[in-house]
Amino acid sequence: MVVQESGTRATIIEKAKALFIEHGYHGLSMREIAEKVGVSKPALYYHFRDKEELFSAVLSSGLEEIGSRIDLISHQPVTSSKKISMFMEYILTQPTEQRAVIRLGTQEIAQLSPASRQKFNEFYNRQFIGKLREMIQTGMEAGEFREMDADIATWGLLGLMYPYLYPNHFSSSSLSADTIELITSIYLKGIQRGS
Repeated sequence: MVVQESGTRATIIEKAKALFIEHGYHGLSMREIAEKVGVSKPALYYHFRDKEELFSAVLSSGLEEIGSRIDLISHQPVTSSKKISMFMEYILTQPTEQRAVIRLGTQEIAQLSPASRQKFNEFYNRQFIGKLREMIQTGMEAGEFREMDADIATWGLLGLMYPYLYPNHFSSSSLSADTIELITSIYLKGIQRGS
């Protein structure tokens, strides 16, 4: 029974993710979510107290997956530049729906209560931003990257990738290897011609 409940919860989260990406937080009611996910309203409320809890679960699920991948990349015996490249390739080769979860979190987080927002922000920093910052900081400490504010370097990396987190801006297929290489090169080397 526990396995089935866990499977139902995971299915709800996965299907609700697509709905939130398409309609936004306020564009859906729990009744609509239940109908589109294919469960009864009582079953939906059995797993999630309210829409806010379901939305938080969708965001947390996506971040856990990304955080696990960053951990895996961080432990590879390669340079920090290669780790950044591996991270960018991972994000940019994800299906558009998975990439959109990052954008969804940053855009729709204001819809949550202050307590849920704070909890999510802490989780976001622990699973995502903090791990990226540490990867960049490690590169600076090793002398591979120039000294700079690691927070700004982290946000610069995410800012460069941000347009690719919108499902409607690009086709639903993954970006080409050449495009990913160019984006990575712009971040790691800049756009100035070498001297």
